[in-house]
Amino acid sequence: MNEPRRIWLCADDYGLAPGVNAAIRELILRGRLNATSVMTAAPHCGPEEVAALNTLNAGKTRAALGLHVTLTAPFTPLSAGFETLRDGAFLPVNDMLKRAIARRLKVEPLTIEIATQLRAFIERFGRLPDFVDGHQHVHLFPQVRNAFLKVVSEAAPAVWVRQCGRARLHRQMHDPKSLVLDMLSLAFRRQAKRRGIATNPAFAGAYAFTPNADYAKLFPRFLKGMSDGGLIMCHPGFVDAELERLDPLTTLREREFAYFKSDEFSHVLAAESAALASP
Repeated sequence: MNEPRRIWLCADDYGLAPGVNAAIRELILRGRLNATSVMTAAPHCGPEEVAALNTLNAGKTRAALGLHVTLTAPFTPLSAGFETLRDGAFLPVNDMLKRAIARRLKVEPLTIEIATQLRAFIERFGRLPDFVDGHQHVHLFPQVRNAFLKVVSEAAPAVWVRQCGRARLHRQMHDPKSLVLDMLSLAFRRQAKRRGIATNPAFAGAYAFTPNADYAKLFPRFLKGMSDGGLIMCHPGFVDAELERLDPLTTLREREFAYFKSDEFSHVLAAESAALASP
C-alpha cells in the first residue's frame, strides 16, 4: 500500500479577531489543521492570544507557526515612517497591486516593515517562524517580493516561504484569481531559488468568496492532484464584531470551520490517500 501524501493545511489570519483565533486553535487541538499563519500587525495578536497558541505546541508540536506578512488595509504599519498610506493605514490590496505592477512602491520602507513584523513574531513567540507568507498574497507582488525575500534570506534563511502556484492538475483556465497567483508565483519562485530559500511544491485553496460557495465541494478539488508537501490555504473562523469590522470574509469562515470539524473531511483525506504532515 502506498504511503499517503503529506500535505500542509494552513489556516491564515491568526490574530485577526478573537473568533478567528478560537476557531483555529480548536481545529489544531482536534488534529484538523497542522499550520497557521500569524498576523503580528493585526489587533488580536497580543500576549494572551500568543500564549494560547503556544500552549497547543507544549510537549507535542501540533502545528507549524508562520508569519503572515500584512501590508494591506485596514491594518496599520508596525514601523515608523512607512510610506504609501491612506488615512494612516496600508492601501487596499487592489491599489497595492496596481502600484506594485507600475513599480511605484519604495522597497526600503517595505523591507523595514517586513523586518519589523518578523521581529515582532520572534519577540512574541520566542523563536523564528517555521515559514513566512503574506496576507492577501501581497508577498508575491512585484517590488514587495524583493523586500520580502531579502528579509527572509538575511534574517531567517532556514525557513520556507509560500508560493501560490497550483499543481498541474489544478490549472483550470476559467479561474482568474488562481491564474493571477500562478503568474505572480513564477517570478517569486525564481527569486526564492536564487536566494536559496525553500518553497512549498504546490498550492491550492483560492476560490471566489461568494455567498453561495460550497466548501464541501471545493475542498476535494483542492486536494486532488496535490503533491506531497503541498499546501492548502484555508480561513476557518467564528464571526464576531471584530471580524465584521476588519474583514469582508465572514460567514464563509464558519462554513470552512464546520467542514474541517466534520467526518466528511476525514473521509475525503482517506479517499484521496492524503494525510496532514507532521509539523
